[in-house]
Amino acid sequence: MIPYTPATQDQLLAIRVNAGIEGLAQSERYAAAEPDLVQAIVEGVGQFAAGEFAPLNRIGDLEGAKLENGVVRLPDGFERAYNAYVEQGWNAIASPVEHGGQGLPFTLACNVLENLGTANMAFNLLPMLSVGAIEAIEHHGTEAQKAKYLPNLVSGAWSGTMNLTEPAAGSDVGALRAIATPIDAGEHAGKYLIQGQKIFITWGEHELSGNIIHLVLARLPDAPEGTRGISLFIVPKYHVADDGAIGPRNDLRCVSLEHKLGINASPTCVMSYGDNGECVGELVGAPNRGLVAMFTMMNNARINVGNQGVQIAERATQQAIAFAAERIQSARAGSPDRTPVAIIEHPDVRRMLLRMKALTEGARALLYYCAGQVDRGTLGVEAAGQRAEVLVPLLKAWGTDAGVEVAGLGIQIHGGMGFIEETGASQHWRDARIAPIYEGTNGIQAADLVTRKLALAGGEAVVELLAEIARDARDEVQLAALASDCSAVAQWMSSEASLDDKLAGSVPFCTMFAVAVSGWQLLKQARAVADGASPELAASKPVTVRFFLDRIVPEARGLMPSAMAGAASLYELSAAQLAG
Repeated sequence: MIPYTPATQDQLLAIRVNAGIEGLAQSERYAAAEPDLVQAIVEGVGQFAAGEFAPLNRIGDLEGAKLENGVVRLPDGFERAYNAYVEQGWNAIASPVEHGGQGLPFTLACNVLENLGTANMAFNLLPMLSVGAIEAIEHHGTEAQKAKYLPNLVSGAWSGTMNLTEPAAGSDVGALRAIATPIDAGEHAGKYLIQGQKIFITWGEHELSGNIIHLVLARLPDAPEGTRGISLFIVPKYHVADDGAIGPRNDLRCVSLEHKLGINASPTCVMSYGDNGECVGELVGAPNRGLVAMFTMMNNARINVGNQGVQIAERATQQAIAFAAERIQSARAGSPDRTPVAIIEHPDVRRMLLRMKALTEGARALLYYCAGQVDRGTLGVEAAGQRAEVLVPLLKAWGTDAGVEVAGLGIQIHGGMGFIEETGASQHWRDARIAPIYEGTNGIQAADLVTRKLALAGGEAVVELLAEIARDARDEVQLAALASDCSAVAQWMSSEASLDDKLAGSVPFCTMFAVAVSGWQLLKQARAVADGASPELAASKPVTVRFFLDRIVPEARGLMPSAMAGAASLYELSAAQLAG
């Protein structure tokens, strides 16, 4: 497997141009995010990821996580690398200062995760879930809960999880059946007994951190059915005293680990709570309002999963380019010299490599544009917060689809050797394939876009974004036309289409919209490079942007008929006829 080289210059460009980090640094809250510090963080975490996380990627895939007598074991090296991650303070980049964080923009936390995940996607899921847990408790926990749990979560000494899914529920969170019974007396009076089973719990059990803080959805007695009757609870692996001291183990356990297609070093756990009737949890937020708190965590996670698309695309692209530069096969078509050349010289391999680079850089531009809007929303810019809400499903869905496509192209470039495990190319595809599924499948993201985000701010959030793209595209005819196509689809969905019609066209529309935003943000990068903003990318950036605008943008325009085709043809066959 080719060693990981951090994409530092492209990341810095995206952070400056797409996230607008210099504008964020003008605020009092983010004043510390000056250029020198930003560059030091991006370079530093890149070096750390390459040195500590990347060497464990292959061994993690081969050996994976193992459950032994109720204890999850990781391959040698994982504990040392995680301890180094905590000691160097990478977990605390964007966390609140009052709880030990550095209070820097979310944009820079995204960069930490991008580098760690490109180096080792499975391992990176551990800090990724902790970041979401921090945000949920910060926004919805009591002051006592924040004081008790956040300092160690912020430092990374403890890790966090998200517990939604149950065996019979799947994506239908409202169908969950875990229960929470109030405790009226004794040392845990005012808390709740938690009982139930949760599945697909990422890093639900391990020994790398001193405690695991599970955020668990459950129902109170007599709670309403469906999503209106769900509450959120903090359920620690080890009880925590009011002063933060760790006590005895709580009544919870990992029943089994899932055997997965990829991310084998990430323990995906079946968790059982309250087997002995003694699992204690604390309510977070108001009763029956658990989804509000959980969606704070999930929204964060959806951005970070979109980030995973960037991560795996970058790693697969690096490996494919290195292989193509070394693999000698056949003479160049039409060349009078019949000497075999490296396959990087062949036109179709060039096409695939440039497509990989263009998709990777486009997804990265979208990631940091979204992150920058999140940061502006945090500063109280309402329009930016609304724009971030629109961008999240685009990033999560298209970013992860791009990651899978790029990883697949990487296998193709390796030829038959790509299908052989020893080259490592197939691991990238196997690892990538989960990202379009978890934190809400990409179909759910597209449904969110057409049912909720189209109507945001009375429809103006989407209208204004597409209008801005069309204005700024200037002479880029295809990009301006794609923005116009997206506007036409959005108008049709908002005024004429039935709910079924909108949902039937949601995925192609989501792709169109995401490509339009990504192309726009890449165009901004190309202009910045032309103005001398990044001499290191002066040769390559215009080429990859041109490829995106000339090839990927027109492809997205071709999805318009599918987006507006309606749902009628989907139901011409009965379920029995379709199945038969």
